Amino acid sequence: MFSRQTIHDAKWFGRSPHYFGRHILYLKKVWIPEPLQRQYTSLTALLLLLVVTTWTNCSAPKVASDSQPISHASWDSLLRKHVDDQGLVNYQGMTADSSLLKEYLQLLAENPPNNQSWSEAEQMAYWINAYNAFTIKLVVDHYPITGLKEIKNGVPFVNSVWDIKFFEIGGEAFDLNNIEHGILRKEYSDPRIHFALVCASLSCPKLQRFAFTADRLEEQLDQASREFVNDTFRNNIYENPIQLSKILSWYWMDFRDTYDSRYDFIQQYAESPIDTENDIKFLDYNWRLNEQSPKKRALLQGN
Repeated sequence: MFSRQTIHDAKWFGRSPHYFGRHILYLKKVWIPEPLQRQYTSLTALLLLLVVTTWTNCSAPKVASDSQPISHASWDSLLRKHVDDQGLVNYQGMTADSSLLKEYLQLLAENPPNNQSWSEAEQMAYWINAYNAFTIKLVVDHYPITGLKEIKNGVPFVNSVWDIKFFEIGGEAFDLNNIEHGILRKEYSDPRIHFALVCASLSCPKLQRFAFTADRLEEQLDQASREFVNDTFRNNIYENPIQLSKILSWYWMDFRDTYDSRYDFIQQYAESPIDTENDIKFLDYNWRLNEQSPKKRALLQGN
């Protein structure tokens, strides 16, 4: 429901429906033209219903599982083969290797994590890899496209590409929102996941050339966070004002338990100290597909 950006504005889970009422005036301002607001007196109730429905729909299905932790080696191999150092993807190559991708996705589908046999790190690595691998599948299935948001499903302006239930895990239908909002954000509360999940767009974090694994998860999440913060296409932390990705606006509530301010977060990963007296502004988000091309390589390099 709604666009992915809107869901990011708050950490939906763990909130009562009353929490969303405080956001209704904001929702009206963003989505509904003022003349239309005056025309429909029941608009506030309708918006509240839509938001609560969004909250419910993002909840992940409960999946019974007695599986053992799986190897992500095949996904690692695909990433090393078809992703470059800038995180751009050779989607034609991924399409040519679609049988290998399908085998890995089948492995994911048949082996959902459980608390009995899987450590927390094994579960997190599984869900991060699943999100990224199924996103790649979605692009491959519709390629060529200029951006992921071209893929439409359901009610315009209400349903988004992230609501499409196009894969199963443990026999249950899933969409990408289920993984991101219903599992990773809800269950693990680690804000670094936002730099590991890749929505196939240029302003998203770069797709790493490795699969996330339990034994290296801390190191990998820190690497993804550090690269994102210091990436001058996605952030300009030494400018005045400091220019940050909208990810640090949409998702900031996820960081608040760990960091007092965005300055504190940036300082942890910045290559050099930043000037905390500088104001902060958020960059426009580039939703174009993260596919390999000379123009996109030049764009990411600032040329």
